[in-house]
Amino acid sequence: MLLPKPGIDGFGPCAHGGLDYGELEKLGIAPGEILDFSVNSNPFGPPPSVKEALADVTIERYPDSEAIELKRALSLKLGVAPQNLLVGGGSTELLRLVALGYFGCDDLVLISQPTFGEYEVACRLVGARVLMQQAEEENKFRLRASETVDLIKRHKPKGIFWASPNNPTGQYFDKREIELILEVAKDSLVILDEAYIAFVAEAWPSLDLIGWGNLVVLRSMTKDYALAGLRLGYAVAAESIIFNLRRVQSPWNVNWAAQRAGLAALAEDGYLEECKVKIEEAKEFLVEELTRLGLSPLPSRANFFLVKVGKAREFRRTLLQRRILVRDCTSFGLADYIRLAPRTLPECRKLIAAIEDVGVLSKGLGN
Repeated sequence: MLLPKPGIDGFGPCAHGGLDYGELEKLGIAPGEILDFSVNSNPFGPPPSVKEALADVTIERYPDSEAIELKRALSLKLGVAPQNLLVGGGSTELLRLVALGYFGCDDLVLISQPTFGEYEVACRLVGARVLMQQAEEENKFRLRASETVDLIKRHKPKGIFWASPNNPTGQYFDKREIELILEVAKDSLVILDEAYIAFVAEAWPSLDLIGWGNLVVLRSMTKDYALAGLRLGYAVAAESIIFNLRRVQSPWNVNWAAQRAGLAALAEDGYLEECKVKIEEAKEFLVEELTRLGLSPLPSRANFFLVKVGKAREFRRTLLQRRILVRDCTSFGLADYIRLAPRTLPECRKLIAAIEDVGVLSKGLGN
């Protein structure tokens, strides 16, 4: 029998939010009928100019593997040099490039929990060992950078994955906390995942920290501009790190449609700020209404938050029958929690009405 390389049998695909098309087909539900609160991307969709840009996409030529034009636009927008940028097919591809380029068999990588499951998958794929830092429920799953520093000093990991704001908790870290990690991790590669930074109010500038020489900042235009169907993200790091990531990058990894969509989105000054205001309004509405219903949303600086409901899988299944999708957080190790990302106010009202209609899912799920 032909077997995969050692380690592959030990894990499967990472669970994510979003529609499960096979599940919907079995239930006889059309994807267009679903109100999706399970994904954390911009609920107001891409800027109008994106669809216009896609109408003129050239598909008979290979795309630019360097994404030169998009990289130039990002350089101007972010105030960093083009040689400090790498464009990828979403931040998930980029973090796998990091693992492929920098971690190998038996290297130790530190990952906090609960967090995005793809960090561990990327490490396992290259044979790296994973050290978990577990946040506690009694502390509302807030991670302490001081504990991370102690773990780094004791174990000296080759890499450290750190999400800010963290998914699914929404915890956002101070600049000094990240600097503390960088100070003690001079021989480690620190991956700072800022996929949701665009939705954080009064976020501090992080890109100047790439001067430390051991930091990679990951960002997602997929989330910012609702480009999930195209996949687009970028990494910012020291020139030497970007050079090494390019060495393991697949050619033509970002198609023409994604590159053109990214250019159009970046040209829309003010679009994200307008969306952020409306998202925050919808988030406040959901928090207030869920609290009124006897649920307790956890504090979050991001465009999503955790809610303890009891049996999360049953909660999700009951709402799905009403054409509403929430994120069951069992895959994060949080079987009693769901994650919600606000949509438009009218859609948020439909979610609250659906929960009320079933008596907060018969109360028992929330106890």
